[in-house]
Amino acid sequence: MQIAVYPGTFDPITNGHTDLIERAAKRFGRVIVAIHRSTPKKPAFSWEERVELAQIVLANHKNVTVEAFDGLLVDFARSHQSGVILRGLRAVSDFEYEFQLASMNRHLAPEIETLFMTPDEHYAYVSSSLVREIAALGGDVTGFVHDNVVAALKQRLG
Repeated sequence: MQIAVYPGTFDPITNGHTDLIERAAKRFGRVIVAIHRSTPKKPAFSWEERVELAQIVLANHKNVTVEAFDGLLVDFARSHQSGVILRGLRAVSDFEYEFQLASMNRHLAPEIETLFMTPDEHYAYVSSSLVREIAALGGDVTGFVHDNVVAALKQRLG
């Protein structure tokens, strides 16, 4: 059974993330959504809340688990016997940063491959930061995130 790790901050998990996870779950025996506990970003939700929201959104996917992690992603992947790191690419602007990460991860753990996936075109423009900004300004984010995430955003951001 091949295990794939899909890392990120997921602040919050979006329909674009879910689209990628659902498609990956059809191709891998297990997908671990790995939510990094610490981030240089200023998340709207704590890591516990991000994990909980992702677990709610992904509850119907039997071969998908959600875990928080600290430290290096390659160490997390190794500890879970994963040979694949999944990364999402929405636009060309994502590529340079993602290419640097993939190259560094390959240097640190040559046995682990990074695979890039693109979301459905309906979600190519959706990012967690845009969703947070729209929600904070009172906009409707129902087309971008799960209903439970909409409720959590309203409670957190007003």
